[in-house]
Amino acid sequence: MASKSRPSKSPHALPQAPAKPRKPVNHNPGWEPTIPGERFVVTDWEQYMALAKRIVGRFHNEFDLKYFDYEHPVRLQRGVPRRFKKPYTVKVAYTEWGDPGRPTIVCCGGVANSAMRFNYLASDLMGDFHIICMDWVGRGRSAWMADERDYSLGTYVEQLRQMIAHLDCGPVIVLGSSLGGSAAIELTARHPRMVSKLILNDIGPYIPKKRRKRRSETLARHYVFRDPADLLRKIGASQKNDGPVTDDIRFNITFHQTRWSDEEGGRIYRHDVRALQAYRLDAQESLEQWRFWNKIRCPVLLIHGLLSDALQIRTIERMRRTRPIEVMHVPDTGHTPVLSDRNQSWFIRYWLRGGSNVTNEWSVLHAPVRGDTLGR
Repeated sequence: MASKSRPSKSPHALPQAPAKPRKPVNHNPGWEPTIPGERFVVTDWEQYMALAKRIVGRFHNEFDLKYFDYEHPVRLQRGVPRRFKKPYTVKVAYTEWGDPGRPTIVCCGGVANSAMRFNYLASDLMGDFHIICMDWVGRGRSAWMADERDYSLGTYVEQLRQMIAHLDCGPVIVLGSSLGGSAAIELTARHPRMVSKLILNDIGPYIPKKRRKRRSETLARHYVFRDPADLLRKIGASQKNDGPVTDDIRFNITFHQTRWSDEEGGRIYRHDVRALQAYRLDAQESLEQWRFWNKIRCPVLLIHGLLSDALQIRTIERMRRTRPIEVMHVPDTGHTPVLSDRNQSWFIRYWLRGGSNVTNEWSVLHAPVRGDTLGR
């Protein structure tokens, strides 16, 4: 890649190995990148919905919204009184992009993400791949679990396994962001024949307790946004680590993370707050998955936000001591890159096509702002 002081001529140029990235010093949770492009000023909900029609509506003819029944097994109903334990089904929502005859990518997001977070990436890749983006139970358009204690990493691993089995299309590529990556690591170790390639978006087999606790304390609350400016400001601040993304992209994410509530008189998060409170309880300790990582044999692409406090440099180094991996560093970005940047999409496609024989580590420059007001 070109150096920072000189813009890249084309995202299609072959990557060159950069100098070894430095570990971020004194990570600042309040850090926020400059937001490129025009900033939105929205004063009422009528303006907000007009923006939604223009920005979010551009994707509506590109995917199908589908559902499948996840069956929650008794073995994962830990802490639930014995008389209430029995298998039950929960409807899971997912979006489907592209031709089912092409290689399948299953995308799963973080603890508070919805499937629609992947809209830009799926739109960029759908010409070459069949892409499935899944809502976790208790998030987005998926239904909720019967008990708070049923929300666990084990549940998400089992949901991902059942999603792949439901697709019935042979081994798939799994792209996991944050929590999705943690679930993907365990699934790939336990069911290696289900996964042909693994993309981990700013996540490894270790997440420090300090980071998990800080994030969980922010998430596990009920919020009501009674005016659009408050919504865009609050959720925009929570996305500050996603990278230098435009207001169009932020709007797309926040619109799908929330829904209108007549009872509350505003927009509220489109998730079961019990799921995030369960995560808060679990986040009191560091997450360690090295025993699963040591069993993974498929090709792995690791995407690393250079300012991330969740994926540490020493974690990447330990991952590499176990097995070779490719690493794409994303500058000016913390945990996790939103993957809406066209250069990032290009390199993901390049890696999936087998183009990893030039180098096993590179940094990707930010692409120019997408060319029109629809965020294309």
